[in-house]
Amino acid sequence: MLDNGPVSTDPNTEPDTPDEPDAPLPKRRVLLLAVIAPLVLALDLVTKIIAVDNLEGRDPVELLGGLLYLPLIRNTGAAFGLAEGWTVILALIAAGVVVFILWIARRLRSVGWAIGLGLVLGGAMGNLVDRIFRAPGPLRGGVVDFISVLDPWGNFFPVFNLADSAICVGGGVIVLMALLQRDYDGTRVEKKSSEKKAGA
Repeated sequence: MLDNGPVSTDPNTEPDTPDEPDAPLPKRRVLLLAVIAPLVLALDLVTKIIAVDNLEGRDPVELLGGLLYLPLIRNTGAAFGLAEGWTVILALIAAGVVVFILWIARRLRSVGWAIGLGLVLGGAMGNLVDRIFRAPGPLRGGVVDFISVLDPWGNFFPVFNLADSAICVGGGVIVLMALLQRDYDGTRVEKKSSEKKAGA
C-alpha cells in the first residue's frame, strides 16, 4: 500500500485531491459539515413552526400568481409523500442515515462531499425531529409539509418542506461527486483502484 505522507496543516499548500502518490491529504472538512447541517436543521424547524402557526386550519395561501401555494399537510410517509404510513420504518432509516454520516465524518476531506452530506444530514435530522416529537407520538409523528408547486394540494408535484429540498440537493451533489470519481476522503476512485492493483 502506498504511503500518502503526512497531513499538511497549511490550507494554502494542500491540493483539493492528491494526484501524486506522496502528496499530502486535503485538510479535513468536518467543520464545513458541522456548519451546514445545523443551519439546514434550524431553517427547517423555524419554517415549520411558522407554517404551523400561520397555516393551521386555513386554505392554502397562493403566492407568485399561483406558482407556489402554502398548504399544511402532516406527512407520515417519506419525502414528497412517498411510502405513506411507513412512519416508524422511515424514522429508523433516517436515524441510521444520521449515524452513518456522523461515522464517516472523521474521514471527510472533500468540500463537495461535505456540502452534500451536510445538506442530507440537516434534512434528515429536520424530518426526524418531526417523527419523534410531533403527534401522535415518538417515531410516529407526521412531518410538516407546506410547499406546493402550481397546485394547492400537490396534484402537480407532491407537497414538500425545506428538509426534503435539502436532502434532494445534497443527494444530487453526492451523485455529482461520484460521477467525477471523487471520494469523501479526498481521493479519486480510479486512483484507489490503481493503487490496489499495484499493491496486489
